[in-house]
Amino acid sequence: MRHTLKRWLATAVALVVLSHGLAAQQSASAPATWKHSGKARVLEAPRGMVTSGSPLASDVGRDILRAGGNAIDAAVAVGFALAVTHPEAGNIGGGGFMVYRAKDGSVATLDYRETAPAAATRDMYLDANGEPSERSVYGHLAPGVPGSVAGLLEAHRRYGTLPLSRLLAPAVALARDGFIVDDYRSRSIAGHVDRLSQYETSAKQFLVDGKAPRPGTLFRQPDLARTLDAIRRKGRAGFYGGWVADAIVAEMERGGGIITKADLAGYRAKWRTPIQIAYRGWTIYSMPPASSGGVTLAMILNTMESFGPTPAFGSLALLHREAEVMGLAFTDRNRFLGDPDFETLPLARLLSKEHAASLRARINLAMHTPTPPFQPVLREGNSTTHYSVADADGNAVSITTTLNNSYGSHVTVAGAGFLLNDEMDDFATAPGKPNMYGLVQGEINAIKPGKRMLSAMTPSIVTDPSGALRLVVGTPGGPTIITQVYHVISNVIDHGMTLPEAVAAPRMHYQGLPDAMRLEGPGGFSPAAIAWLKAIGHTIQNTSGMGDVEAIARISSGWQGVSDPRLGGGPSGY
Repeated sequence: MRHTLKRWLATAVALVVLSHGLAAQQSASAPATWKHSGKARVLEAPRGMVTSGSPLASDVGRDILRAGGNAIDAAVAVGFALAVTHPEAGNIGGGGFMVYRAKDGSVATLDYRETAPAAATRDMYLDANGEPSERSVYGHLAPGVPGSVAGLLEAHRRYGTLPLSRLLAPAVALARDGFIVDDYRSRSIAGHVDRLSQYETSAKQFLVDGKAPRPGTLFRQPDLARTLDAIRRKGRAGFYGGWVADAIVAEMERGGGIITKADLAGYRAKWRTPIQIAYRGWTIYSMPPASSGGVTLAMILNTMESFGPTPAFGSLALLHREAEVMGLAFTDRNRFLGDPDFETLPLARLLSKEHAASLRARINLAMHTPTPPFQPVLREGNSTTHYSVADADGNAVSITTTLNNSYGSHVTVAGAGFLLNDEMDDFATAPGKPNMYGLVQGEINAIKPGKRMLSAMTPSIVTDPSGALRLVVGTPGGPTIITQVYHVISNVIDHGMTLPEAVAAPRMHYQGLPDAMRLEGPGGFSPAAIAWLKAIGHTIQNTSGMGDVEAIARISSGWQGVSDPRLGGGPSGY
């Protein structure tokens, strides 16, 4: 009886607050107590802009634009430069996704996600008790077949204008001659010394006397320079064949991995049909599967739109509504999405406004509805990185690329100088049980040879109601990628924020399972809102930060590049 009364009182008070109270008290901006307010790194330039997780890599892209290259040329150059200057995530041993919008308004999406080796099996990562093991996260058995090199070269083949040798030259020089390690890169390596030390090649590549290089250290990577030079001279054959492929296979054999020369030779990047989302008159273009990002983002945006006007930023009404919508979208993501080349996906239904209406009908605006256990039959890392590019003609590129966990498998290919990914953990290595990010996924994402593992990467491009390019956006952050991209887009469209405000604003994430809402803090959201969230049934987890949004906005004077204040990126333009 007491429990029933308490629940009734909480519901009644919540309804009052949702209807009249807290929402009206919030402004469309972050609280004054929020540590990142006003701290986004912002640059405006009239002709071209690059934002990435590494200021040095951004400068490489700017120089390519200045030399007459287009947005794809710059994106390719930045991708290879990140392999040198942003080793936790910028990579040639992983994979990624690209959204490209040409100046004529046409949009293309490129999938260069890693694939499972031919020798992979459904239960290869289960221990004797049938539980997931760390073999999908660390060591030689964790990597999928790398796709980054194939993807960047395929984008250049179709859209590039400058010679490939010109685009790789800056990355080769940075690896050969070295660059000065900054505070962020030093701290990043320091956080992984124990794991990197377990592999002789990684310790040699990244550590100095067993420790992270100190800020101000000149960091040279001669083995990586040789690999990049092989790609510069021979293109695809310089990575998926020749001595580099031999080195990858030798590394596999040394540590019990299963990637073969046939796996490498057979890898192909794939052009796919973009996800197109209509939201309050605007249009968002994003990635289709094998990324779950575009479809899940569409379900969130469509359902939020179906409610009508958006409550005020930071209010109880908004946070509760967003969390309930996100939880339902992630549940459908985990049940229905996988590699479209292997599975039948109900994309038309998931993307429809009718499906959004059905999700809305399941939401209780007064109380949190706990996520039920997942029926499989039907840790956040920063090793993903995002970069955005826009050129003088109005072409734009949004790329998210990853090793999965920070520093991937932590295995460096001997003699070749690059880390291998641990993307196999993005499969449902044990359907119905959580992976490193807490995602509980189904049989549709189970391991099969040659299959692409499901991803949360959400590179996106946004046009306004007139059809004009307005935003290029993306971020790292595991499953929080999807909700971060949602927040930036909603902050601009719904809350009228500038792009710097939208990027710096505090973020919330909820993915259904585990059944807990994550809030950035301290100071990101009002204590009153948090107290009421708890009162209506939410479990709250605090996090110091999530993601590293790298975004570009079209402004009247040209381009505005915005790098997230949370990590160590920076914009560069001319």
